[in-house]
Amino acid sequence: MNLAYRVDGAETKPALLLASSLGTTCDLWDAQLPALVPRYRVVRYDHPGHGASAAVGRPVTVEALAGGVLELLDHLELERASFCGLSLGGMVGMALALEAPERVDRLVLCCTAAYLGPPQGWHERARLVRADGTAAIADTVLERWFTEGFRRERPAEVTRFREMLESIPSEGYAACCEAIARWDARGDVQAIRVPTLVVAGAEDVATPPDDAAFLAESIPGSELVILPDAAHLANVEQPELFVRALLEHLSGPTSSEEAA
Repeated sequence: MNLAYRVDGAETKPALLLASSLGTTCDLWDAQLPALVPRYRVVRYDHPGHGASAAVGRPVTVEALAGGVLELLDHLELERASFCGLSLGGMVGMALALEAPERVDRLVLCCTAAYLGPPQGWHERARLVRADGTAAIADTVLERWFTEGFRRERPAEVTRFREMLESIPSEGYAACCEAIARWDARGDVQAIRVPTLVVAGAEDVATPPDDAAFLAESIPGSELVILPDAAHLANVEQPELFVRALLEHLSGPTSSEEAA
């Protein structure tokens, strides 16, 4: 799986991977870069069929997406890295921590869920996008991504994300919808032993705070932060609060240090 990626920050800094949501590219993290790059070697990547990453041409699972991240770590010669993922990116983080915990220092799961059913809704969205493109769902998605107040007060930013969504090729978006339809880690996440922060947007209707609470209750030792006045793209609506929580978590001991 060939994933397009960008690297910012010195090679001598600890590595941090940022994984985006369905329908966004690595530009999702622009607001966080100024605070992260002085401290970390920041690696942002695009999911298959998103941004500069080519579609894989076969059915996709979240576990396969995590396998692509392991290939990227190997390519960059990174033995270990911390991982922060939002929505679909958070699902990939869970799968990565379950499959290869020895490669993950600290984990941040933002606006995500161990299960996002029912599956038929995702299959229906995939069919719609294959027929009419991502523009056909843009209005509905933007209402879930951002609160009403943000949409009203920050129209230029909302337009930027609309253009990002509509730039995603239909097949890439649809294939990732089908990966989410297959995802159900409710019986597995309690096995995650990587130090974990769970972040939710208080007004997120796509992955409500209850989904975050389930993760925080299931993953031993994890912490939960709920960001006010934020919907699904909480890092965009509350960039300062988000990066503050992220940096506080990342500055703690790594999983290898805790095990020592």
